[in-house]
Amino acid sequence: MLPDLIAPGLDVLFVGINPGLWSAATGWHFARPGNRFWPALHRGGFTPRQLHPSEQEALPALGLGITNMVARATARADELTAEELVRGAEVLTGKVERHRPRWVAVVGVTAYRVGFARPKADFGPQPEPLGGARLWVLPNPSGLNAHFTPETLGAAFGELHAATNA
Repeated sequence: MLPDLIAPGLDVLFVGINPGLWSAATGWHFARPGNRFWPALHRGGFTPRQLHPSEQEALPALGLGITNMVARATARADELTAEELVRGAEVLTGKVERHRPRWVAVVGVTAYRVGFARPKADFGPQPEPLGGARLWVLPNPSGLNAHFTPETLGAAFGELHAATNA
């Protein structure tokens, strides 16, 4: 199990779908070399430089945190069941209510749609809050998600960054 990187009152709590095997082995979120979370975080304006996953402990000082919808590590997110995602959404809601981040950013629209029973949800701001936080859905930064380039991922993260500073 990969520990949450969470603290009370964060600006943004990023929510991965679940840890990959590489992350589970290293103890670092979004650790696989092909994962584009850390470059997108920097391109989007959240970090002053691109951090390495081993530097994740620097995030709370920047008002950022990371958790996952599902704790079970898998090689691919599509190995998760719908039941795991629904239960994970319930657990996530409790974490958000306890830690009170201003924003929650789920990185993976399919996991969000299934876990929260929002089959028509799209990327960007969501109309409903989550546990008192504003909610945003970002593309999955996995290298397996070929629909988004590093540039378009960075732009999507940048839209969230702009919204958090509005």
